[in-house]
Amino acid sequence: MNPIQKEDILNVVNISQIEWEKFRDKKIAVTGATGLIGKNLIYTLLEADKKYGLGCQILAFVRNKEKAAEVFGNVDEKILKIVSQDVIKPVPEEVVADYLVHGASITTSKTMVEHPVATIMTTVEGTRNLLDFAARCQMEGVVYLSSMEAYGMTDGSKEELREEDLGYIDLTNIRNGYSEGKRMAECLCAAFASEYQVNVRVARLAQTFGAGITKDENRVFAQFAKSVLKGEDIVLHTKGEKANCYCYTSDAVAGILILLTKGENGQAYNVANMDTFCSIRELAEIFLRFDESKQCKLRIEIPENAASLGYAPSSILRLNSEKLMNLGWKPEKDMYAMAERLLESMKLD
Repeated sequence: MNPIQKEDILNVVNISQIEWEKFRDKKIAVTGATGLIGKNLIYTLLEADKKYGLGCQILAFVRNKEKAAEVFGNVDEKILKIVSQDVIKPVPEEVVADYLVHGASITTSKTMVEHPVATIMTTVEGTRNLLDFAARCQMEGVVYLSSMEAYGMTDGSKEELREEDLGYIDLTNIRNGYSEGKRMAECLCAAFASEYQVNVRVARLAQTFGAGITKDENRVFAQFAKSVLKGEDIVLHTKGEKANCYCYTSDAVAGILILLTKGENGQAYNVANMDTFCSIRELAEIFLRFDESKQCKLRIEIPENAASLGYAPSSILRLNSEKLMNLGWKPEKDMYAMAERLLESMKLD
């Protein structure tokens, strides 16, 4: 971890609204453990274990053990155990846990378009397998990481979107397999909560970024940051009209941990900083403010094959997070702080 990422994690560890004692002597499983949220969640739990002497064990579910070794290094197996597990397969009977955060998912738009069947089945079958795992272990808390894309295309009549304000999803649009898969996974969570009394809650995440992104990250925020650091123009391949809220990584981790012990079973919660609402174009302009060369410009160049590139539909998603805030969550980083900390972190990596 670089100093900015370390500072973010220590800030979460000091949040009193997180019921750290609930994790004492517990096993906490995390899928998607080497992803941005997964690894930062694990780093946070490791620091909390160190500070509060929790005696917990973290099970990091990964497909690639070599990558996990690079991300986490050599940690005592009594504290962090790497579990080689593809979520598309059932979890072995010998693996047990008290808590679970399920974050394994396909996240790149290009993959969603080129492999729509795998995108859907990874989400739906993976979630089914993890919920079966939770039911078998009679877990104390489960959080499924969903997405703001579950909202689809809303009609624009509402100033803010609460958890019940779902819109329309065009099922013939191949890219929407991701969105519809997330909806189905959320429905599975509600079904398991009802039929098998699984203590599961859904974190409907806004696009999340911050310190600690990987060098091969290619989502829009990373592209903007890389351009600014190289002193290159930011090039948009759409008009940049899509608008939504964002969330800083450590704020998202704090929200997930609060949901793990305080959330209502079968319920979904928006995890978004309501003050970060902006369009893609406005996001690009925010990053340009940190251009030290003062040479970078914003250019819009829409290619003829834009549809095949897998960009999400242009939508307006101003999420309302009051439901989660009523549990004690409070996002700390605004849009400018998010961009600045991301850039500073990338300089150090």
